[in-house]
Parts: sequence; structure tokens; C-alpha cells
Amino acid sequence: MEKKNEDVLILAIESSCDETAASVVKNGRTILSNIISSQIELHKLYGGVVPEIASRKHIEKINQVIEEALKEADVTLDDLDAIGVTYGPGLVGALLVGVAEAKAISFAKDIPLVGVHHIEGHISANYIEHPDLEPPFLCLVVSGGHTHLVIVKDYGEFEILGRTRDDAAGEAFDKVARAIGLGYPGGPKIDRLSKEGNAYAFDFPKAKVDEAPYDFSFSGVKSAVLNHLNKCRMQGEEIVAADVAASFQRCVVEVLVEHAIAAAKDYKIDKLAIAGGVASNSGLRTAMEEACRKHNIGFYHPSPIFCTDNAAMIGVAAYYEYQKGTRHGLDLNAIPNLRLGER
Repeated sequence: MEKKNEDVLILAIESSCDETAASVVKNGRTILSNIISSQIELHKLYGGVVPEIASRKHIEKINQVIEEALKEADVTLDDLDAIGVTYGPGLVGALLVGVAEAKAISFAKDIPLVGVHHIEGHISANYIEHPDLEPPFLCLVVSGGHTHLVIVKDYGEFEILGRTRDDAAGEAFDKVARAIGLGYPGGPKIDRLSKEGNAYAFDFPKAKVDEAPYDFSFSGVKSAVLNHLNKCRMQGEEIVAADVAASFQRCVVEVLVEHAIAAAKDYKIDKLAIAGGVASNSGLRTAMEEACRKHNIGFYHPSPIFCTDNAAMIGVAAYYEYQKGTRHGLDLNAIPNLRLGER
């Protein structure tokens, strides 16, 4: 099929968890629209994401979100060169809504379909505001479901150096927030509360995996916090929530920064990016920026709107996959446990 114009326009869809999002991306780096319909208020009632409710809400919102994205970008479906969609990892029911929608548009308009890995999308978010950033570089992906330390060898080509052995960092934030009584979503609430507390009030443990120096483990620090809270409640001691939150956040941030800087030095990489929902954490951003400055490493991070789930990052990743010739058929399926680098 001949290209309609010299610009490549991609409509991207993201529905892997509890955000229904659509975006139109031009030439991989220019965001013409970025529409996000969040379900946070709905899931707050339950203290976390309820998959069945998320899937139903995606079905309600997806057409509306796509129409808004096209309108804001001032394009129609006929102007598109391809459609990109997250097909994993994520909640299977939620993913299926986006995948089905993308396949329908691809079929109806006879345009290429490009399936995108959700984590590749998060990494690609860094390209949006950093035109100078090109592979190779190191990226720390930190979100509710994932903690990965990755060498980005080329667009869409990755080497995973480390991953979490148990809880992802964001998952630990949510569980600790719930235990303190902050509610959902935990990460932003702990970040805010930490600013009022003493980060050195408690020395919670920082786990190291001996045979895998770049791997992470956050279940130990989470359990230590829960044990401290239970002990205080049983003995009638006052719980200083701000100190607990600040000390917990410091321990997690220190581990993330130490591992990332060690990998950058060991592999002699002078560009380090962060990505994912937890990449919007102010403590992490500040600590990573200071560490990178100290070690003469270029530091890159997306704006908070591009850290949490959004379709713009999927559109950027889809563009580079499209340019490499990646195409998916109408048999594309949702893969909830899709690993980075798999097709």
C-alpha cells in the first residue's frame, strides 16, 4: 500500500490496565494528541484495580477516546499510515478491548496493524521530549507491575540486565500505602507524605541478590514495614506515617539508583533513562539526577503524563516497529504475560 504522505501518522491505543487511551503520533516523535480516560476514581472504591470492571469501562470509553484523539490531531482514519496497539503484558480482558478495536480499524481501513509491547512503550516515552536521545542507552523501567533494568541496544532491541524477583517497586508502594491507610493509588500518596517525614527514622532492609547484582527484590522491605506497623498497633505505640513512608521510599529509591548506576558504570554506558509510573516519583527523579551528575551520566526522564499509562508512548514505539517492518495479522491476540523482546 502506498504511503499517503511523507509524514507517517500512527493512531495508537493503550488499554492494558485501567486507563483507556488513544493518541495520534507523527513521525515517531511528534504527539498530535494524547487522550487518557482514567478509571482511578472508580477503582479507589475497591483499593485497587478490579479487572472485570476495568474491561467493561474500556468498552464504554474506547470509541469516544479514539474520536477525541483524531479530532484533537485534526486527522481522520483515512489519513493514517498504521495503527499501533498494546497487546501485552497487562490484564487480559483489558488488553482484548484495545486489540479488538485496533484490528477492526486495521481491517476496515486496510492499514497495517502493529502490536506493541507495553514496556517498550514506557521506554519509548523518553523519545517524546528528548529529541537528542537515541539508542544505545540504559533504561530503568519502574511501574506497578514491572521493575526492569534494560540496555536499549536499538529501537525495539533490548537486553534485560535485571528484573524483580518478587514484588515490583510500584506494587510494594501500593501495598505499603494500603497498610499505612493511605488508600489507592499508593505511589503518589507515599511520595507526597514522604516530604513531611524523616527518611532516616527507620532503617528498613535493602535486599541484594548475590548471583544477580542487577536484580531487585522488594518483598523484604515491604514485609519489614508491615511488621513494624503491626508491632506498633499491638503494643499501642504511635505510628508516625510520614516517617514510615519517607524511610520506605528512601530504601526503595536507593536500591533502584544503586543498581542503575552500577550497571551504567559496568557496561560503560553514559546515558540513563527512567520510565514507568514510578518514574514520576519525585524522590527517585531527584536521587537519580544527583547520582547521574556525580558520575557524568546523561539523565533522561519523561514528564509525569508520559510516565503513567498513555497511548502516545505506544504510538512512538509503534512508529519504530513500523519502520522496521513489524506487521501483525488479524490473528493478533492479547498476551497478558508477554516478555520484553518476545514477538
